[in-house]
Amino acid sequence: MKDSSHCILVMGVSGSGKSHIGRDIAAAIDAEFIDADDYHSAVSVAKMARGEPLDDADRKEWLETLGGLYRSRKAQGRDVVIGCSALKRRYRDVLRRGAPDLIVLYLRGSREVLLERLNNRGAHFFAGERMLDSQLHDLEPPDEKEAIHMDIRTPPEVIVERFVSRLEKS
Repeated sequence: MKDSSHCILVMGVSGSGKSHIGRDIAAAIDAEFIDADDYHSAVSVAKMARGEPLDDADRKEWLETLGGLYRSRKAQGRDVVIGCSALKRRYRDVLRRGAPDLIVLYLRGSREVLLERLNNRGAHFFAGERMLDSQLHDLEPPDEKEAIHMDIRTPPEVIVERFVSRLEKS
């Protein structure tokens, strides 16, 4: 068993590439990938599909569940990457309760690039422009001390390579 495991959060608004980049990072470091969207309640998914933003009460149990996933993987000595919007600092703080040494990758991009990506992707419960604007409004971007920042216009393989290189150096 390794001396320590990596708990990694790949965060950003919808359309930033959290799942794609997260899966690729997990594959590169032989870690488990978890898509936080898979842990939303049916009520929350239906709410988002109607174009209604989630509020803090909707997210509370979901974030606590994700924090528990970090805690259990860390206890097992397993590397884990979770793709999660984690829009607000307090949401990331909930996740850190499960992984105090959480490594955060923030995928940032302009509204125009994000909207183009959302319009080009297949079926997803996230309902378009109004929801994106709501997420951008709620977003509390992490500073450089809290997260590694990567621009989403950078090719995914380059983002993964740069992130894994920084991970190996830490």
